Amino acid sequence: MSGTDLDFDLGGRRALVTGAGAGVGAGIADQLASAGVHVVVNDIDPDRAGAVADRIVGAGGTSSTAVFDVTDHDAVRAAVAATGPIDVLVNNAGNAGVEGFGRLVDFVDTTPADWNAFMSVNVHGVLNCTHAVLPSMIERGWGRVITIISDSARSGGSRMAVYGAAKAAAAGLTRGIAGEVGRHGITVNNIALGTIRTEATESLWSGTDNAELQRQILSGYPIRRPGEPADVAWVTAMLASPRASWITGQTIPVNGGFSQAL
Repeated sequence: MSGTDLDFDLGGRRALVTGAGAGVGAGIADQLASAGVHVVVNDIDPDRAGAVADRIVGAGGTSSTAVFDVTDHDAVRAAVAATGPIDVLVNNAGNAGVEGFGRLVDFVDTTPADWNAFMSVNVHGVLNCTHAVLPSMIERGWGRVITIISDSARSGGSRMAVYGAAKAAAAGLTRGIAGEVGRHGITVNNIALGTIRTEATESLWSGTDNAELQRQILSGYPIRRPGEPADVAWVTAMLASPRASWITGQTIPVNGGFSQAL
């Protein structure tokens, strides 16, 4: 398995990556495994979770699966208890409302049912998973919690206000928890993403039929390409490592320069 160019000193650690059956989560799982981490691959779909875990093992890493819905508090607690101690939690599972990029809608045209689609995973999922892993981290005196959010949490987003609000809520939770658990050797940080090319959006980026839409999307990025899961995975591994022991309560943008807000 590649990934030895930089030693993150993570050998022997155990990580739970939520929503890791595809896309950014799968990329993070691969990178952590290449750094010597035993990766617990979570997904709501057992086949997707199993495929990623099998790929990690086939490449020489170690991995297992934990199939649960992050929005189900009891299921999360039971699954975490069954996996054994978790050193690194990556709250990657997210929901843009629908598959792919999501539907852009003016706030006045949305309903409470629409809001729930964003809040359930992006807020309650993060609450449930973080709440489940922290007690054992505190007991052991070491831990990393990394939550994947969106640049819309930092700079807002026209016609995606509720999605941005949900991601901003997760970011605020991170800052609050960081202040509580730092004395226990636990760091808590966010990674804010711009547009990432994944399986869910591949139809947009492949071929020339969507050339004009591609141009419109990328015109806001100083680096004129969509992000890749590997771009996120390297930063995640860094924040998970002992090298980042003095970084906490922060939001690290991985966004091609889309939002340069503080």
